[in-house]
Amino acid sequence: MLKPRMTEEEVAELYRQDLVTGVGRSVKHESAAKHVTGEAQYIDDRLEFPNQLHVHARLSERAHARILRIDTTPCYAIAGVAIAVTAADVPGQLDIGPVFAGDPLLADETVQYVGQPVLAVAANTPEAARRAAMAAIIEYEDLEPVLDVREALRRKHFVLDSHVQQRGNLANAHGHARHRLKGSLEVGGQEHFYLETQVSAVLPTEDGGMIVYCSTQNPTEIQKLVGEVLGVPMNRIVVDMRRMGGGFGGKETQASFPACLCAVVARLTGRPTKMRLARADDMAITGKRHPFLIDYDVGHDDEGRLQGVHIVYAGNCGYSPDLSGAIVDRAMFHADNAYYLGDALIEGHRCKTNTASNTAFRGFGGPQGMMAIEEIMDAIARSLGKDPLEIRKLNYYGKTERNETHYYQTVEHNLLEEMTAELEASSEYTGRREEIRRFNASSPILKRGLALTPVKFGISFTSSFLNQGGALVHIYTDGSIHLNHGGTEMGQGLNTKVAQVVAEVFQVDIGRIQITATNTDKVPNTSPTAASSGTDLNGKAAQNAAEKIKDRLVSFAAGHFDVAESDIQFRNGQVRAGDKYITFEQLITLAYVGQVSLSATGFYKTPKIHYDRSRARGRPFYYFAFGVACSEVVVDTLTGEYRLLRADILHDVGASLNPAIDIGQVEGGFVQGMGWLTTEELVWNDGGKLMTAGPASYKIPAVADVPLDLRVKLVENRKNPEDTVFHSKAVGEPPFMLGISVWCAIKDAVASVADYRVQPEIDAPATPERVLWGVEQMKAWLETDPPPPESPPL
Repeated sequence: MLKPRMTEEEVAELYRQDLVTGVGRSVKHESAAKHVTGEAQYIDDRLEFPNQLHVHARLSERAHARILRIDTTPCYAIAGVAIAVTAADVPGQLDIGPVFAGDPLLADETVQYVGQPVLAVAANTPEAARRAAMAAIIEYEDLEPVLDVREALRRKHFVLDSHVQQRGNLANAHGHARHRLKGSLEVGGQEHFYLETQVSAVLPTEDGGMIVYCSTQNPTEIQKLVGEVLGVPMNRIVVDMRRMGGGFGGKETQASFPACLCAVVARLTGRPTKMRLARADDMAITGKRHPFLIDYDVGHDDEGRLQGVHIVYAGNCGYSPDLSGAIVDRAMFHADNAYYLGDALIEGHRCKTNTASNTAFRGFGGPQGMMAIEEIMDAIARSLGKDPLEIRKLNYYGKTERNETHYYQTVEHNLLEEMTAELEASSEYTGRREEIRRFNASSPILKRGLALTPVKFGISFTSSFLNQGGALVHIYTDGSIHLNHGGTEMGQGLNTKVAQVVAEVFQVDIGRIQITATNTDKVPNTSPTAASSGTDLNGKAAQNAAEKIKDRLVSFAAGHFDVAESDIQFRNGQVRAGDKYITFEQLITLAYVGQVSLSATGFYKTPKIHYDRSRARGRPFYYFAFGVACSEVVVDTLTGEYRLLRADILHDVGASLNPAIDIGQVEGGFVQGMGWLTTEELVWNDGGKLMTAGPASYKIPAVADVPLDLRVKLVENRKNPEDTVFHSKAVGEPPFMLGISVWCAIKDAVASVADYRVQPEIDAPATPERVLWGVEQMKAWLETDPPPPESPPL
């Protein structure tokens, strides 16, 4: 803090210095010290309330069955049990579906997947609640489940209607194409594996209300759904969310289950109630990233340029809609990734299976959507004997022509050509490609692979009404600032960036700003922190609130000091009024005495967004974020094992609000994307039970999976041309898809076994088993089609 009673000369000297904690600076995460010391408080760290209950849910053991009888009498034989509840005990609305109906809080009449909550018991301890829940008697009559997405697609067993996007004349383009490629690809799902599992604690209040402490990305939705299951209006419910121990989309909708169940128990017993899911239960109950089945039929010319693209996406949605409509839409929007498709037909189907309802995950369908076109780029290159990067660059969107997507949005401010050239040079791609080819020719067992892949990711919620944010800013009489906004902090640095925005507006040190928990009675009707829009929406809203107060201060100071408003300048915690210098605190004191309001709400809505679903055209995205990654791997062709040796990344974040946090997001997104496509395999048995329900069997990337040589750089001196917060770009989701380069590099290594003349069929994730099968494909191909004596170099 500033020392008291500075002279005007001292204030003037400080005024001439730069602010070091505003936007564009690598300010440390506002909770960094708390994170590393263990002082950061999460829901499970909160002190328990007196007389608090703990809840445990009994889960279905059948994939699809009719419930014949539930007997909770045995539950009450366990000491400490307060209540056992079933669907019939919910006082208000049973369904907690986020957009469309289909998600009962507790199963009613039928169960739809193994792991679906059927009943719940509240007791004085978690152990007593668990034992009592397992004592209940449930009788079923089995029904036929649908467990395979292909079967669901064949039956047209959908949770929502299908959608089609079309541009040009596909049949004509295919008819004139010199070459045709057809294929299919299975892309697996992904478990969020947030460190903090789903958890809520609920405190009853007067008038039938509730205070809900919940680990959620979407406090307003929790407020709405808790009100609905209790049968009370939203104004009786307050949701408080200080921080999450990870979310990645898994807490956008599915945090509602423990929150609503605790609220029901609290209403029925009048006691505070808490529920924290064990890891195995969390993985059984909650949905994952959507697995996709993808079929494609593509025409291209002799150079490798696309001529007619038909891609069919079948998303495995699980048993209910959840957010599958928008997720499959986004997959379709990203069928092009960075490439001009020309005449194209993109189909999207939302398949219903008897598994947990799949949900949002970082990228929200975009990563699955990009997988097909990247597979197609590689396949074209193999068929023509060319370097895959050459085919990719040939098909890039242009800047003035060939720049309209298959949903008729113009790709503006495209940086990919220059970014690719920069990374191609800095990663020494050409030289390494030649060296790798020489290495593979002389190495019969170990094969190296290299791939450079792009990302073009649309930023905005595809549900346009969600593109809005709110904020609340107070300045107190001592010059300290209180900041609250509608976004949620899950470790990504959102609070830090929004505080930097407010610090920049007032030109004060960020240490002066106190950020408080996201709270529905401070900022109402918030959008979820998702779609990479947390900073775009809430940062702009906070900027709007701060500028309202600053405008009042400028107007007051101009009158008080009898100068023009243009003569009032804020800089580094000081204020210049004409020739006079005062501290920020002094101005605030003067303004308070002068009866100036020092509090304001801010609001922002994203402009330009529109999409006509009936015509499948519009502008669903405000802007695009771009990235390129070059990855090198080595594969053991005897075992299918592999290692990532090096990764070079160049990513576009516009004018970075905080370069250190942005680089951290790029690194984390890349590694998480790599994990999705390599080690993270979800396996269900024939009865629909998830077998990979914990870290012993489900393998997220560990530190040894990160390459020792990881080079990350942000694009410099390229502000976002759109009017975003200080011309920055979103950074949460786009880097995730940079991990596709690792998958492509693995296939490049395997393709070398057949001298790069055929594309191996390796679904995602590319586990060592699948990689080994790919190697065997190449060997079998060589036996039927041996290579010529000398193969030309790529």
